[in-house]
Amino acid sequence: MDKKSKKRIDVCNHKLQTLRQQLAGAKSQDDEPGEVARLEAEIAALEAEVRKLKAS
Repeated sequence: MDKKSKKRIDVCNHKLQTLRQQLAGAKSQDDEPGEVARLEAEIAALEAEVRKLKAS
């Protein structure tokens, strides 16, 4: 794993942390329809990217 991949994984993990907090808030305060689904899709995409980077 090169330096660029490690940096990208770090950035993705940080973004995942903030998205998970937003998701928890969106679930407890369901005022915007579709927000929970959008956040879950974004989280899934970032997790897939991290898995792909770790595999290479």
